[in-house]
Amino acid sequence: MAQVMKGSDVVKAETPGIEEQVGVLKSKGITPQLAIIRVGEKADDIYYENSAKKRLEGLGMICRNVALPEDISQQAFDAAFDGMNEDPGVHGILLMRPLPKTLSDSHARETIDPAKDVDGMGLLSEAGVYEGKEQAFAPCTPGAVMLMLSHYAIEPKGKEAVIIGRSMVVGKPLAMLMLKANATVTLCHTRTLDLAGVCRRADILVAAAGKPRVVDGSFIKPGAVVIDVGINVDEAGNVCGDVDHAQAEKICSAITPVPGGVGTVTTLVLAKNTLEAAKRHLAKPER
Repeated sequence: MAQVMKGSDVVKAETPGIEEQVGVLKSKGITPQLAIIRVGEKADDIYYENSAKKRLEGLGMICRNVALPEDISQQAFDAAFDGMNEDPGVHGILLMRPLPKTLSDSHARETIDPAKDVDGMGLLSEAGVYEGKEQAFAPCTPGAVMLMLSHYAIEPKGKEAVIIGRSMVVGKPLAMLMLKANATVTLCHTRTLDLAGVCRRADILVAAAGKPRVVDGSFIKPGAVVIDVGINVDEAGNVCGDVDHAQAEKICSAITPVPGGVGTVTTLVLAKNTLEAAKRHLAKPER
């Protein structure tokens, strides 16, 4: 039976070090602060916002919620974003996306301070991740995947990693992080010919397709590590991933559960990035 890579184990291992570093910053007069900007009342956004708030406050940080009405004008939205971007007390910014169709995130992506871009949404952060710069924050979900691999001592170096999904939020930045870790990476998508055959080459298979249980046993090489990034609701109303776990766990060597896997670690990475942003803020020379 495959090893179950629980997110809670990663959180338990990482928490003491984070708490210690937060305490050091507080002793120097700085409490790491994240601003979450949300437009409207989407249930998924509110759920993630509440999860992030609970995580950060549990670690001794400040989580500031900026809730904006769904009918807000572009000008007012941009002004609210600029306010958080320019506030010296805010060390990290998380913008809940996608925005309502009446709004564009172009201004936010173009102007966000890379030092505050703790979820890697800005153009400069994207460029930094693609260039492999250490100071660039990657989106938190790919960061969570890499942290889980590290915690469970799964070395990407020299391995073949196959990622299903090419979004700018997960697939593409994760491919860059895997390359940086010296994996050989294949990025798949809905038009990949013989998708199952390509996936069967993978030593590390990451499913971020956004379709319930689309990855069955025919996709998995015996002994592979399977990372399920998907969070879906099936026809019976059950939360499930992109992987058919009942089939996969009989074939692979290790697998992340859904729920309780990558999603659990994503808010931890958000907290770690906010902490790092605050540490860099403290290290800046006074002007």
